[in-house]
Amino acid sequence: MFRRMKPRFTLARRAGGVLLHPTSLAGRHGIGDLGSQAYRFVDFLSAAGQSWWQMLPIGPPGPGHSPYSAVSAFAGHPLLISLDVLVREGLLRASDVAPPEGSPADRADFPAVSRHKLPCLRRAFRTFAARGGLRTKAFRQFCATQADWLDDYALYAALRRRHHNRGWLTWEPECRLRRTGGLLAAVGRLRDAVDFERFLQFQFDRQWRALKRYANQHGVGLIGDIPIFVAHDSSDVWAHRDLFDLDAEGRPRTISGVPPDYFSRTGQLWRHPHYRWSRHRATGFAWWLARFRRAFQLFDAVRIDHFLGFYRVWAVPGRAKTARRGKWVRTPGAELLGTLRRRLGRLEIIVEDLGLVTPEAIALRERFGLPGMRLLHFAFGDDEGTRHNRPHTYPHNCVVYPGTHDNETTVGWFQRLRREARRSRGRGVVTELDRVLRYLGTTGREIHWDMIRLALSSPANVAIIPAQDLLGLGDAARMNKPATVRGNWQWRLRSGQLTLSMARRLRCLTEAYDRLEPGGRRS
Repeated sequence: MFRRMKPRFTLARRAGGVLLHPTSLAGRHGIGDLGSQAYRFVDFLSAAGQSWWQMLPIGPPGPGHSPYSAVSAFAGHPLLISLDVLVREGLLRASDVAPPEGSPADRADFPAVSRHKLPCLRRAFRTFAARGGLRTKAFRQFCATQADWLDDYALYAALRRRHHNRGWLTWEPECRLRRTGGLLAAVGRLRDAVDFERFLQFQFDRQWRALKRYANQHGVGLIGDIPIFVAHDSSDVWAHRDLFDLDAEGRPRTISGVPPDYFSRTGQLWRHPHYRWSRHRATGFAWWLARFRRAFQLFDAVRIDHFLGFYRVWAVPGRAKTARRGKWVRTPGAELLGTLRRRLGRLEIIVEDLGLVTPEAIALRERFGLPGMRLLHFAFGDDEGTRHNRPHTYPHNCVVYPGTHDNETTVGWFQRLRREARRSRGRGVVTELDRVLRYLGTTGREIHWDMIRLALSSPANVAIIPAQDLLGLGDAARMNKPATVRGNWQWRLRSGQLTLSMARRLRCLTEAYDRLEPGGRRS
């Protein structure tokens, strides 16, 4: 039985942190990675007295580059591998990794990054293989300990590249339907390509674990993100079709989404296949146990995206064009969480319980003692749904954010409130802007720092600040706009933007509101 040790990092302690996806780090290769800038960010967090680095899912993304539609629930994103680390280890020469000219410093151009980094990674693999790396104890041990997901993923990824990154539904029947003869032939034909995919995951794992050790040594825990669904075009669905609601050809019979809400009048159609929960029950939730076990190897805590799905899901017909036509279907979340707790021990989990959350889902969260989320941007409306969300009413067992990756930045949000207030001028109504300014007792000149102070001063055990809000950036720095497909996930820091004076200011507020680690930490 797998049992985790008593965690050094716990969501039950009053602390602060910063939300920043690794792809948003600065760096010279067109995308943030696990190299020196990641370590510098840990140094910034430590200097600022922060205990947590929260990020989005780190799996290899599919079309659209959304981290929430990864092609594996277990693998790491190969583009996060640091080429500079591979140079230091002798697998590449410095001349091999000269970045292309003209790369934007503040946006991630994913196609251009792939064209730059993948040939470098292939060159590193050839050097690694020529030196006998595939036969080393470290590589073979990694492949053996991660075989339950790595074998299927490596073959899937190799086949996907061979099919020019087209989804597995378009493959020939022998591979699409995983017929034994076809798979054996593919393994033999693509042996080198499969070893390349294993090499990428080996290097990702080594670099990730080194970064995690460094962060933990500097008093910083890592918070990951587990999307409740997985993409149809993923190794997980391809290798475990019996666990998902698919037809005989592998097409989804029902797909995921949410009904019309704050973000979209037609709802959001996410298009993930729904789970075949009866099969998960029959296996003792083995796939979920493996998924969480892997997550807790990589992170000190995790956030479950769309926690409502552990009580019920919005099931939409597989060929639907919008999410309007769906129905709610119950799910065995209580059984699953109970199994996770029995098998894995204490669960350091944040649950995303925003939006249309039912009393039953809230009761499920409270039954397992899991902290929910509170957003300051949602705290100043004039309806009953926001009045209970005022910061002074927050429970201790929650995590507060000004906004998340799906929201406007705080400066962008405040600018919108000002525009709306100007349109309401002279009507004698109290606007949301009025309520914000009265509650904060501010003019809004530094609204981002006002909201940072509000988050840190709240009763919530954990306060997480998006990096864009630390910098006071407008909506041009927004990470994602739900229900849109273009321009998302691209924002990046510029080198040197997070300064020592900013760290000191954040540390002073963190200390003032009793969020420093007991005994303090080196500044």
